[in-house]
Amino acid sequence: MTKPIPWTTAEILEATEGNLLCGDINKVFAGVSIDSRRIAPDKLFVAIKGDVHDGHNFCGDVIDGEIAGFVISKDHADALPGRMCREKGVVCITVPDTVKALGDLAAFQRKRSNVSVVAITGSNGKTTTRTMTAAVVAQCFPTLTTSGNLNNEIGLPLTLLNLNPHHQWAVVELAMNRPGEIERLGAICSPQIGLITNIAPAHLEGLGSIDAVMEAKGELLNNIRPDGTAALNADDPKLMQLADKTPANVVLFGLSKKGQIRGRSIREKELGLSFTLLLPSESITIELATPGSFMVSNALAAATVGHLLGASAAKIKTALESFQPLKGRLNLLQTRKAINIIDDTYNANPGSMSAAIQTLRSLKGDNRSVLVTGDMLELGEHSESLHVKIGALSARSGISRIYATGKFAEAVAAGARDEDMDSGNIIIGSKDYIVTNLAEWLGPGDWVLVKGSRSMAMEKVVEKLLNWAND
Repeated sequence: MTKPIPWTTAEILEATEGNLLCGDINKVFAGVSIDSRRIAPDKLFVAIKGDVHDGHNFCGDVIDGEIAGFVISKDHADALPGRMCREKGVVCITVPDTVKALGDLAAFQRKRSNVSVVAITGSNGKTTTRTMTAAVVAQCFPTLTTSGNLNNEIGLPLTLLNLNPHHQWAVVELAMNRPGEIERLGAICSPQIGLITNIAPAHLEGLGSIDAVMEAKGELLNNIRPDGTAALNADDPKLMQLADKTPANVVLFGLSKKGQIRGRSIREKELGLSFTLLLPSESITIELATPGSFMVSNALAAATVGHLLGASAAKIKTALESFQPLKGRLNLLQTRKAINIIDDTYNANPGSMSAAIQTLRSLKGDNRSVLVTGDMLELGEHSESLHVKIGALSARSGISRIYATGKFAEAVAAGARDEDMDSGNIIIGSKDYIVTNLAEWLGPGDWVLVKGSRSMAMEKVVEKLLNWAND
């Protein structure tokens, strides 16, 4: 495996505009790490203050571990064991802000590697679209992509710092929950292609309104390279507003006739779906091994990037048909008791919750169905009303029972009752109570959708249901 591009002390200073307290200006580092527990001696340690731990507290440990050098906040310089550093030849660089310095290192890395970047953001479907897109791009070029959920001001830099001389493209995911965050991430990765999947009610607690979400996501377009392209969803009215504003070249995708890359003839199958991909000069049938008609939009986004990079329809088809749902993202789990569980527990907002409910409705056929829902978080003053709407949608969708847990469980229940759902089929309680009740009620052929925001840990419900249903 090709190793990441190495660093010299001089390059680190150039990238971060830091101050060299001690160490060799020509010292070479094999890479960069923020994890003091697993860092190799030949890597640079950047001390990050996180929500739980402060990396500065572990500087003594990494020195004892024969670390070659580290970057710290200048506010911690007085606490540094300077004599020990000098005796061991350790490089120490101080900066005003180590999180910013990590991003600056990544921006420097992206520039010197001469790699081209696809940056993907949006309210829903970011990770699935990024995974599909990386598979498409990898059909044509050596490609680096985001690992796991490394998509914020710390995660994105860690991804780009893994670039090696072999890579030609990087496909990265950008997340945010406040204004200015996408602006910073876009500046770090400087994309050739900026792709926005959709604009939906999410992170309203930090942003306030759907228009504010649009503006925040639109920050990506400000950082597309002058010769680059914005890939936008033609089916999303808010994105069409952004398309009219941006000076970047715009390519549209979607089901709408406005899209240059389009999908049609969508057919849902037992555990997947198919559609016809229309490119400007050719068309091809795509068979996706995942349910949910909304997945077509994610696939069209990935196909758009492939088209921009010159991939043939056949290569796009190969990549998209190799896609498998990611853990916690619309995973279909079949059990020994013939209970069908849809694990969509990774996260939730009103848009993704609605899409998951529609998927449950299409998959269950004439069988009974259950929604197990946890709170959708970061919705601010809109939380109550948006949970009521989800309860109402669930009732209108013919769901047999709703199980709700969390602060807004009663709001979900109220919405369902407003649509005349029988109160006996609306159950509120703890995760353990829900699983116990379900185990008494479920039978062969039933469908269960489990979904909620990340911190609600709804995967615990899935785990316990699986243990029971596979017993």
